This record gives sequence, C-alpha cells and structure tokens, in this order.
Amino acid sequence: MPIELTIPRLKAEATEFAFKESNHSEPSLFGVTDGKAVGTYLEHKFQTHLYPKFEYVEGSSAKGIDFPGIEVDIKVTSIRQPQSSCPFESARQKIYGLGYNLLVFVYEKSDDEISRTAQLNILHTVYIDHSRTSDFQT
Repeated sequence: MPIELTIPRLKAEATEFAFKESNHSEPSLFGVTDGKAVGTYLEHKFQTHLYPKFEYVEGSSAKGIDFPGIEVDIKVTSIRQPQSSCPFESARQKIYGLGYNLLVFVYEKSDDEISRTAQLNILHTVYIDHSRTSDFQT
C-alpha cells in the first residue's frame, strides 16, 4: 500500500532516481536538443518512479505545481544551457518568493552514436525551500 509523500521522502527519492537515471540509456532522447522535451521526459519519469510507492495529489498545468499537496514544483535544466524561463509571474513573487518549494534536476546530456541512445547524467538534485525562491540580487 502506498505511503504519504512528504518532503523528506521526496528528497530521498529524487536522489535515488537521479542515480538510477544517470545510469540509464534512453533511445527516445537520442538527438533531442530541446530542453523542454528533456524536462518533460524527466518530470514524467520521476512521477512514474514515485507513483507505486507514494500517495500524493498529482499536479497539473491548471494547478501550476507538480506536487500541490506538499507545495513542490519540479524544474529540470541543462548544465550547458541553463533554463532561461522565469518562474516569477509578478513583481510580488520576484521580491517575496514563489510561495512554493522547488526540486531542481541539473543534467548533462550525451548521445551515443553507436547505440543511438542518450544518457542524462544528473549532476545535481537540489531542493529549494520557498523562503529562498525570491530573486535576490546584490
């Protein structure tokens, strides 16, 4: 029976998932250069990894975040070309923060021409508390 997903459990599962995914060759990503496609792939695969183990409310575009029950959104970005889309929807969010937590996967993608597969080496898995999500600049 699935157990409730909590932030500590999410962090532990993200670390385990990153290790497993970094050792996986994926044919569907071979030759793909679109960061959004890679991000969507990784987010869906992480959800699939969590689904049989945990009970949680699934997010949607309408809800705005991936795990509304624990107020966590997933962001996926390449180490070579970091995500340029801004998550802030208003000046208030930019100054005071998003109001939700972030789980960030930073990857480096490589293609294997012989096997015609891609590998996503997940270099960093970072949890950012909502209190640290404002756009602090010095």
